[in-house]
Amino acid sequence: MRRPTRYLRKQVDGLSIFYREAGPEDAPTLLLLHGFPSSSRMFEPLFARLSGRYHLVAPDYPGFGHSDWPKPKEFAYTFDHLADVMNHFTEALGLSRYTLYMQDYGGPVGFRMALAHPERVEALIVQNAVAHNGGLGELWKPRRAFWVDRAAHEGALRSNFLSLAATKTRHVGSDPNVERYDPDLWTDEFAFLSQPGQADIQTDLFYDYRTNVETYPRWQGWMRAHQPRLLVVWGKYDPSFDISEPEAYRRDVPTAQVHVLDAGHFALDTAADEIAALVCSFVNAPH
Repeated sequence: MRRPTRYLRKQVDGLSIFYREAGPEDAPTLLLLHGFPSSSRMFEPLFARLSGRYHLVAPDYPGFGHSDWPKPKEFAYTFDHLADVMNHFTEALGLSRYTLYMQDYGGPVGFRMALAHPERVEALIVQNAVAHNGGLGELWKPRRAFWVDRAAHEGALRSNFLSLAATKTRHVGSDPNVERYDPDLWTDEFAFLSQPGQADIQTDLFYDYRTNVETYPRWQGWMRAHQPRLLVVWGKYDPSFDISEPEAYRRDVPTAQVHVLDAGHFALDTAADEIAALVCSFVNAPH
C-alpha cells in the first residue's frame, strides 16, 4: 500500500531545505539524491511505488526546487558544499543508515557523502550518474573547454546548457519513442531554470563539475576498497553519459548488479515500474 508523502522543511546550516518523505520510519531508508536541473520531484514515480515498503527521503539541494536559493555571492555553489549540507541534513533528521540512490548530480554529492561517512551507507544505487572519465561523452568537449577558460566559453555554455532545447534533450536523448515522454518534464524544468538568479547559480555549480572529474579516482578507489553493495540502472538513450559507464562500475565492484534499460537520462520518466522492481529485489536481497 502506498503511504502518503509529506512535504517538509528542515533548517540546515542557516538554509531552509525542502524534502519529501514517505513510508514507515522503521523500514530501510533510501536517501534519494536528484540530478540537474531537477529536484526531489523527479522521484515521485518511486514514492508512488515504494513508499509502502521503504522509508523514502528526497531533499532538494540548495539552489534547487523548493529549498532556499542563496545568491552565489552568499553561498559557494560547489559539490563539496552541497555534500556538506546534505550530510548535515541527514544528521538533522537523525538518519544514521541508508541506501544512497544517486542520479546525475546525485553521484558527485552522494560519493562525497559516502567517503565522508562510509559507516552510514548500507548500499549504493546508481541511475545515470558518472564516476569514470570515460563516462563523459562527446557533448562534454565544449564543457571541458569551459572548465579550462570560463571567461571565453561562459556565454556559449549558458545559451546551450540552460536552453529549452537542451532541457528537452536531457530527457528524450536518442529515444525513438518521443511520445512516451510527458512534455511537462522539460517545460517545468525550463521554467525553473528561467527564474531570476538561476543562470548564475547553475553556471557556478557546473564550473565546479571539473572537480568531480578530478576526484573520480578517489571514488573508484573507495569502491574497490570497500566493495559496497551496488545496483546500477542505466537508461541507454542518455545523450550526455556514455553507455560504457555501467560496465565501468562493474570493474570496480565485480558483484554489482547492472541493468541497462530502454529509457533515457532520467530513466524514471519511462521505466519506473522496472526500476522499482529492481530496487525492491536489490534492497531485500540477503546480505
